[in-house]
This record gives sequence, structure tokens and C-alpha cells, in this order.
Amino acid sequence: MMLRRVRAVAQKEIIQILRDPRSLMVVLLMPLMQMALLGYGVNLDIKHVPACVFDREGSQQSQSLLKAFQASQYFSVVESERTYADVTRAIDAGRCKIAIVVPHDFSETLANANAASVQAILDATDDNTANIALGYAQAVIGAASGNIQLERAQAMGQPPPVVPAVAEYRVWYNEDLVSRNYIMPGVVALVMALVGAQLTSLTISREWERGTMEVLVSTPVTSLELMAGKILPYFVIGLIDAAFCLMIAVFWFQAPFRGSISTLFFTTSLFLVVVLGLGYFISASIKSQVGASQIALVATLLPTTLLSGFAFPIEQMPAPIQWLTYLVPARYYFSILKSIFLKGSGIADLAAPIAALALYAAVVGLLAARAFKKTLG
Repeated sequence: MMLRRVRAVAQKEIIQILRDPRSLMVVLLMPLMQMALLGYGVNLDIKHVPACVFDREGSQQSQSLLKAFQASQYFSVVESERTYADVTRAIDAGRCKIAIVVPHDFSETLANANAASVQAILDATDDNTANIALGYAQAVIGAASGNIQLERAQAMGQPPPVVPAVAEYRVWYNEDLVSRNYIMPGVVALVMALVGAQLTSLTISREWERGTMEVLVSTPVTSLELMAGKILPYFVIGLIDAAFCLMIAVFWFQAPFRGSISTLFFTTSLFLVVVLGLGYFISASIKSQVGASQIALVATLLPTTLLSGFAFPIEQMPAPIQWLTYLVPARYYFSILKSIFLKGSGIADLAAPIAALALYAAVVGLLAARAFKKTLG
């Protein structure tokens, strides 16, 4: 392979990029749009759930329980109802997602049996929000009931009630349990996959549509030199986009970055080889720019979003789908990014996913090199 020929093809591709406004738009705007939309639009932290309350007793103890809901960051008490019909209308109208109903004998039951029931009515049209809100409600009610029992025992001069064993926990890596810290590495992987495959999916098909393929075929440039020259400009662009995404994630969205920049760019280079090779393979196989672009979009967006662990935990998927995720290179890259951003992992800690990406890069590179034939047939 002669570097002079590779450089000539790369220079030609750079000129094509500068002349093609669509490519420039993908290069410049897609990373910013994806980071902004997903950074602001995707939030898995469920807080300030709108709640309405129905206090059937009206005692000091029941009001203390409802004040615990008002003080919680997980609920926002928007209405106080007078009847069950009002509760039903509030939930039906969507004004609240959960209703807390305190029974008329709450204080008496709590005093006699050291336990009392509180009704929670949930709008489960969004089952995930309903499940999480129910867990929050149980925690608030449990803590408030314990405080009420303690205050009652102190007022009567009795020993405090026996408290069962509780867990003391420490949260590592994402100490504040902020979902954005988990989302940002996934957005970087998504941007790299989309930008890389989308841009290179147009390289060869563009030559067919513009009628310049005959010129390329007649030159002494080999298939390997052509692939290297076509991919090299987009490889540099991909690294620039990675740096751009890193700065947005860390300095704008305040995502933690505890790893090494050299480790990040080394693994990003491997992933770029995979997605650029995939895009080039699609471009060499399909002569239409529109068709190649659409297939590249499907081949990168859906697997990266659904099967990499970005949108859904792989551990919760059915076993056959979990096995399928091993065929998705974004799975390994997303795992690497999470470890670099949140854990500060080095190359030695990431040996397994790096080896998988390297194997993918070799296989995809080989297939991409063999996909283009210097013929007009």
C-alpha cells in the first residue's frame, strides 16, 4: 500500500466533504443535537411525582404523615381532596399520579397495634413511574410511621419502640444516583456510531451516482488504498467529534470523568474503525446514496439504542436477546465508556471489551476491503 495514493484519495474525499452541505451538517450539527436532545430530554430520575391526598381522619398524626410527603423531594402534593370521587377525578384528569388516602382510624390503629394501613392509589398507565412512586411512598410512610410511634412513646414516657435492623449503604461511582451521569457515555457511543456509519455509507455510492467511478477504476489505486483514503478523513472527524462530545458532557452537563483521556481515545479509535468499516461496506454494496444511508441508519441506530445497554439493562433482557447483544459492537464500547467516565478504569481493567472491539475491527475491516471490486459490473 502506497501512502502517496492514500493521501491523494483522502484529499479528494476532504474536498467532497467540503462541497457536500449534508455531510457538513452531519459532522457539525449531529453531535450537538444528540447531546442536547438526549442530555436534556432523557431523564430517568423520577422526582416530584404529582400527588393528591385524602385525609379521612384529620388528626395530628395523619397530618404529620402527609407533611412527610410534602417534605419529600420525590413527591409534589398538588391537591387535597374531600371525597373518593374527588380522588378519582384528579387521577382520571391526570392532575396527580398517586393519591394517598389516610383511613379514619389511622391514629387509633397505630396506637393499639403499632401498625396501620394507608391506601395508595396509583395511575399505572406508565408502569415504570407507578412502580417507582409506590416504592417511594412505602419508604415515606414507613419513616413517618416510625417517627409518629417514637413521638407517642416519648409523650407517654414509654421506652422507644424496637427498630428492626436497617441497611447502611454506600453508593459507588455514581454517588448522587443521577441518571444523566449514566446517559452521557451512551450518548457519546450513539453519536460515534451514527456519525461514523452515516458519513462513510455515502463514500462509494456517491462515486456511482456522480459518474466518477470510471475514473477511480482506471487509476492504479488498489482496493485497500481506496478504503484507507476514503475512511481516513472521517476517522479524524470522528475523533474531533469525540473530543467535542467529551467537552459537552463534562463541562456543560457536569458528568464525571475519572478515567484517562488516552484510554478514551484509544478505545474510541477502535470503535470508529468498526463503524467506519461498516459504513464503507454498506456503501460498496449499495450504489444508491439514499439506500446506503438508510441501511446505515438502521444498522447503527437500532442496535446501539436497544441492544447496547444504553436504553435497557442487558441483564433484564430474555436470554436469547442477551446472547444477541454480544454481536453488537456498541455493547462493548458503551461498557468501556461507562467504566472510563464513572469508574476511572484503565486499559488493563477493560481488556475483555477492548479485545472484542479489536476483533470486530479486524473482521469488519477485512470485509470492507473485500467488498469493493475495481470493476464497473
